[in-house]
Amino acid sequence: MSVNPNRIGAGVGVGIVGGGFMATVHARAARTAGATLVGVVASTPARSAQVAEELGALQAFDSLEALLADERITVVHVCTPNALHAEQAAAVIAAGKHVVCEKPLATTPAEARSITEAATAAGVVATVPFVYRFHPMAREARAQIAAGGKVLTIGGEYLQDWLAATDSDNWRVDSAQGGNSRAFADIGSHLVDLIEFIGGDRIHSLYARTRTFLAERSGTGTVTTEDAVSVSFETVGGAIGTLLVSQVAPGFKNGLVLKISATDSSIMFEQEQPDSLWLGTLAENRVLPREADRLDADAARLCVVPSGHAQGYQDAFNGFVADTYAAIAGETPVGLPTFADGLRAGLITQAVLDSAASGQTVVLD
Repeated sequence: MSVNPNRIGAGVGVGIVGGGFMATVHARAARTAGATLVGVVASTPARSAQVAEELGALQAFDSLEALLADERITVVHVCTPNALHAEQAAAVIAAGKHVVCEKPLATTPAEARSITEAATAAGVVATVPFVYRFHPMAREARAQIAAGGKVLTIGGEYLQDWLAATDSDNWRVDSAQGGNSRAFADIGSHLVDLIEFIGGDRIHSLYARTRTFLAERSGTGTVTTEDAVSVSFETVGGAIGTLLVSQVAPGFKNGLVLKISATDSSIMFEQEQPDSLWLGTLAENRVLPREADRLDADAARLCVVPSGHAQGYQDAFNGFVADTYAAIAGETPVGLPTFADGLRAGLITQAVLDSAASGQTVVLD
């Protein structure tokens, strides 16, 4: 299926809950898809008015209930702190509207399962922005691995530095707002989603260690959520792998790197260099550039500018939102991450926390 991201959202009315950075990203993607940003609701009526003006929404709402009552709104994007996701997404579903909910889908697997089941029962489209799937070369990596034999080893890392200083703080550090997991729930979830999506196999068991290196932060005070996580794991198919996740790695801005080796070939995808894919075999190593006519069809459809003209994070996000709106229109886009994928990431996150607490290997499925 081919989706034109500039037309698929025509007739879709969008409501956004939240007013931070992610609300801006979602709004840009909605507009790129051709949707209408009907309205927003933020933490207070005054903040809602400010955000509506900043984003160019038609209306500011004083409450989520008022936004959900507006018949112009087809889909609601939930872009609030983690602890609010489950309750707000449940309200959207109960109102019979489609929903896009930021990850983590919920702060507990039980809540994530509840709203996943509710979305299924209601028959609404419910998606989670695991947007790194929407880099064309991530899709090409998936195609290459599918043709490359049995997967043997997997190595992944996701390193950031935005919380590396003691005076760096954010609501995500506070477990009351962000949940019991921070680094893994926030960015490790992207990594395990890519591993299972690109590798075509599920994580079966894992052994994890977590560390909180900065136990006090200027705004939060005592910190109980993790700064970094290391994981060793085995997949259902028998591959073994390791992961390293950190938000306190100086110099690394958004260093998501995935290396997968199969019997016939290997791939390396780097999110900070998303316009190319490293490929290796016994005979040769090469770098494959993002050129639509050289890629798998599912990768080629996500190429929105010519080769040599960089595509990045917002383009990937735009692709995710376009596919969400295509699903609302009755299409079946390949690789669209749904609430089931959000639940899956939540189950893996809980397994990481359980393993770190017990010192034991945890079996998922």
